[in-house]
Amino acid sequence: MTTVLPPGHPATAPASCTPQAGTPQAGAPLPACRFCGRELTHPFVDLGMSPLCETFLTADQLNRPEVFYPLHVRVCASCFLVQLEEYVPAHEIFTEYAYFSSYSTSWVEHARKYVEMISARAGLGPGSLVVELASNDGYLLQHFLPRRIPVLGIEPAANVARAAAARGIPTRVEFFGAAAADRLRKEGRAADLIIGNNVLAQVPDLNDFVAGMKVLLAPGGLVTLEFPHLVRLIAGNQFDTIYHEHYSYFSLTTASRILGQHGLQVIDVEELSTHGGSLRLYARHAGAAAGQGPAVTALLAREAELGIARMEYYAAFGARVQETKRMLLAFLIAARESGRRVAGYGAPGKGNTLLNYCGIRTDFLDYTVDRNPYKHGKYLPGTHIPIFEVDRIEATRPDYLLILPWNLRDEIMAQTSSIRAWGGKHVVPIPAVEVLG
Repeated sequence: MTTVLPPGHPATAPASCTPQAGTPQAGAPLPACRFCGRELTHPFVDLGMSPLCETFLTADQLNRPEVFYPLHVRVCASCFLVQLEEYVPAHEIFTEYAYFSSYSTSWVEHARKYVEMISARAGLGPGSLVVELASNDGYLLQHFLPRRIPVLGIEPAANVARAAAARGIPTRVEFFGAAAADRLRKEGRAADLIIGNNVLAQVPDLNDFVAGMKVLLAPGGLVTLEFPHLVRLIAGNQFDTIYHEHYSYFSLTTASRILGQHGLQVIDVEELSTHGGSLRLYARHAGAAAGQGPAVTALLAREAELGIARMEYYAAFGARVQETKRMLLAFLIAARESGRRVAGYGAPGKGNTLLNYCGIRTDFLDYTVDRNPYKHGKYLPGTHIPIFEVDRIEATRPDYLLILPWNLRDEIMAQTSSIRAWGGKHVVPIPAVEVLG
C-alpha cells in the first residue's frame, strides 16, 4: 500500500529540497539520542531523501506517489552513538519483510560455523535453550537441530517466520523487548544463549531491547551480538549501509556502554569480515562474568586512539561520500556514452540507498537481478528499476554487472563468472568504483 501525504509534509519533499548536512530546518527541534537522551547537534552524513529500502513496488504502483524520508544521520556528543531518527515505526517496516537470509550461501555457511563454535564454547546440549532475536527464516537456528539443542526464534515479520516454521523451528512472531522477555520467564523459560545477529542496529528502543536480554538471560548464560563495526563503516566509506531500517551504528565503545547500563558486561569480542567488517560481542551478566577480556581491552584502546570520542573523527565522512557519488556517476555516464550496457546484481537495502542517493535509474542501470523469488517482477523503491531472475544476465549479456551487495562480491563473482565469455566485467561501487576484470 502506498501512503499519500498532504502537500507540505516533510516526507514529500524532493531530494533537491533537502537541507545541507548540519543545517536544521527553521523551527524544527533537534532529535534526542535514543540511548542517553542528549540533544543531537552534530551531523554525521546527510544522504538526502529516500524511500524505505525494502518496499519493493508492483507494476500497478509505479504511477502512484511514494513516501520519501530523510536519511540524515547524527552522532551523539555524549555517548557517541551514530543514529538516524525513527521516521518510521518499526512495526511498519518489519511486520512483513523482503529479506530472507537463506538466499546468501556465504551467510548460511557463516551461521553454520558459528553454531559449531558456540555449541562447544557455551557447552550447549539437550537441556539448554537457545533464543535468537530477529531469527529471520531459520538460516541459523536450523544448524542447532541436528545437535538436539532446543531453540526458539523471535521474529516480527510473519512472512519470514513462516519459512522458519517450515524448517521445524519454533518461532514467535513478535517484537522483542522487556515485556516479551518477561512473558517468557513467566513461562519458565530462560536462555542459556541469546543470539542477535544484525538486529541491534534495527531496534529503535535500544534500552528496552537490551533490558529484555538481561531479563531473559539465564544466570550463567551468554549473549552474542553481531553488527557492522562503525570504524569499518567510516574507513571503508560504507555509506550505503545507512537506511531507515538501521536506526543506529555502533562502535565497541558505545555498544559496551549500552550493555553495561543494563547490567551486561562485554567479556570478549571478535572482528569479522561479514557485512564489510563486523564485530561479534560476547556478554554475560555483570558480576557473573570473569571480566573484560584482552581482546576487548585492545579494541577499546584502538578505538580511542582513532578518536571515537572526538567529533573530528566523524566530520570528514560526508565529503568522502559526495566524492564517491561523483565517481560512480562519471563511470555510468561514460559507459552510456560509449554504448555499453550496465545491469545490476542484487536488490539489497544498501543498493537502494546507493541508487537513490546517486539518482541512478533505468537511464543508467537497465535492470537488476536477485536470487530471492519474492522480489521477481517487482521494482526497486524510488528508482523503479525492474528486478528479474538471475538468468536475465545470460539472456541480455550486459557489458558491466554492478554488484550492489558488494560485501558478497566474491560469492557473486563466482556465481556469475560466465559473463567473462562475452567480455563482461564486474563493478563494485564501494569504497570507490572498481572495475574487476
